[in-house]
Amino acid sequence: MSIFQYKAHNKAGEKINGMVEAENEANAIDILEEKNYRIISLEEKKALPSVLSVLNRIKPKDLVVFSRQFSVLISATVPVVQSLRILIDQTENLKLKMIISEIADDVDGGTKLSEAMSKYGNVFNKFYISVIKSGETSGKLDDILDYLANEMEKSYDLKSKIKSAMIYPAFVLSGLGLVGIGMMVFVLPKLTDIIKQSGMELPLSTKILIFSSDVLSHYWLLLILVLLFVIIGIKLIVKTKQGKYIKDFILLKLPIFGNLFKKIYIVRFTRSLQTLIVSGITLTIGLKIVSEIVENSIYQKVLNQAVKDVEDGNPLSATLEKSKVIPKMLSQMISIGETTGKLDLVLDKITKFYTREINSIVENLLTLMEPIIIVVIGIAVGIMVAAIIMPMYNMAQAY
Repeated sequence: MSIFQYKAHNKAGEKINGMVEAENEANAIDILEEKNYRIISLEEKKALPSVLSVLNRIKPKDLVVFSRQFSVLISATVPVVQSLRILIDQTENLKLKMIISEIADDVDGGTKLSEAMSKYGNVFNKFYISVIKSGETSGKLDDILDYLANEMEKSYDLKSKIKSAMIYPAFVLSGLGLVGIGMMVFVLPKLTDIIKQSGMELPLSTKILIFSSDVLSHYWLLLILVLLFVIIGIKLIVKTKQGKYIKDFILLKLPIFGNLFKKIYIVRFTRSLQTLIVSGITLTIGLKIVSEIVENSIYQKVLNQAVKDVEDGNPLSATLEKSKVIPKMLSQMISIGETTGKLDLVLDKITKFYTREINSIVENLLTLMEPIIIVVIGIAVGIMVAAIIMPMYNMAQAY
């Protein structure tokens, strides 16, 4: 399939631009003529090969930029279809260009924006579509889009900050691992050959080091295959309902990081629910949507139970209070919000509080990570040196 960029006149005689996916130019012309478009120009765009299509995937940043630009255009009273047409040229991601173009065509044909976006659930999740739909219903699409863009930017900034905090330790530990493997494969065998030939009794640490070096040197291909098998196996297990639940449970129980993950899920829950409530979505529907996007089975179970309880006439805070993964402060604050009728304001306060907590944890992790890594490197080097130096020292004493 090829991608063609076109300029044409629509049924109303307005000049429009867009993109269409077709097998060839003739097929692209047929598709456009079926929409009653009079073609002005048609140009084939070079697309990435299907093997490299993963490189052109739509990233969260692409969606954040699109949402912000869309909200600015709508706030400037530019019609929806015209705004989408403008964004086709402003968007760099080819895949997203295609989707925006198709959405623009659907809206131009009389389809609601939320309905047109719902065809691309892998790009616009249920939360996004629900907020857009509420904006259409209330007639305040510009305000809702602006609010949505703000919340998406906050969420993206938080994820970026956490990822950035993990880059340094991941880079250092990966480098340490590669250096260690290099020494075990290329350097240690030459040293351990001398120790082996001595015929003396070796310490346990030296025996383990020699065994590890031999395995890495002679069975590296088998180790790679086993590692790939384990990774694929874990991914397949995690895709199952029970496997995902176990993974999510382990994440929450991790030392240091478990507390961070809990706060991230809480912020995702409170920020999303607050956005939906401000958009005019009812509490029960909002909870159903949030349960699908919170991305943790433990919290999904809590939220699904909350939906049932709220539908039965019980307050949301009552369900959250029973849960072990929900802090008492959170349930108490939500109870105040329900009592005063200002749940959206309370959720906003909770989100800001836990966002500050997350920022504090991340900053502390960055501060602690460097000495922890130095200690880990020191221990690893110390064990390796001791395992080699001790037998050599014993050999020297023997002679």
